[in-house]
Amino acid sequence: MARTPTPSAPGTPAIPNEDDVLIREIDEAVRQDDALEFLRNHGTKLLGAILALIAALGGYLVWDHYRQKDLEAQSETLVAGLDLAKQNDLKGAAEKVAPLLDAASPGARTGARMLQAAAALEAGDVNKASGLYKQVADDAEAPPALRDLARIRDVAARYDTMKPADVIARLGDLAKPGNPYFGAAGELVAMAHLEAGNRAEAGKLFAAMAKDEELPETLRSRTRQMAGLLGVDAIVDVKKLLEDEGVSSDGTGEAAPATAQ
Repeated sequence: MARTPTPSAPGTPAIPNEDDVLIREIDEAVRQDDALEFLRNHGTKLLGAILALIAALGGYLVWDHYRQKDLEAQSETLVAGLDLAKQNDLKGAAEKVAPLLDAASPGARTGARMLQAAAALEAGDVNKASGLYKQVADDAEAPPALRDLARIRDVAARYDTMKPADVIARLGDLAKPGNPYFGAAGELVAMAHLEAGNRAEAGKLFAAMAKDEELPETLRSRTRQMAGLLGVDAIVDVKKLLEDEGVSSDGTGEAAPATAQ
């Protein structure tokens, strides 16, 4: 005969009846049986997956550690080569960075090729230098700015043996105002236009460089003279130009002294 539940005294927590306790115990036992059954059927696979994940993570950490050490070593080698180049020892710089030419990271590899090309030019080996510059220019992993610079250096090295049309085709996209290499590429392209008989195009490009205040003054002065010879006005402010050249605006040959404020 079932026992009648005894009411709890006022102010004391309710005590669950025996049926509730029994149901909970049965539910817990079922859960344990399900867990054991799952481990029995899939435990080996689960353990293998966990071990594989741990092994992969450990392998990545080891690889990343050695990769970082390798990149640091490459950077130190490239910096040492640049230091030698600053001391005008391009031959020594080229020898120092030689190990970086093939297996290094894109940045280190590009820097090494540029140094080796400079050393080849100094030694008079234009063909070797041109080949190295072309490797940089054609390397999709190389920094874009250095790829463009390599194109300019290559054309500058081989300019005397190139056809004007080839120079224009090679550097035309860089010879535009606003491009970081407008001055260097623009002068080569303008000279190519001039040699090809395109005086109008050459004069226009020379004038554009002369008016670009972002370019070095020596280049602006040179291109201003070239534009003038081709009949193109490249002077924006005549008075300022005369003052910069030390000539007064009245043509006396002496700039007027600045008025005290």
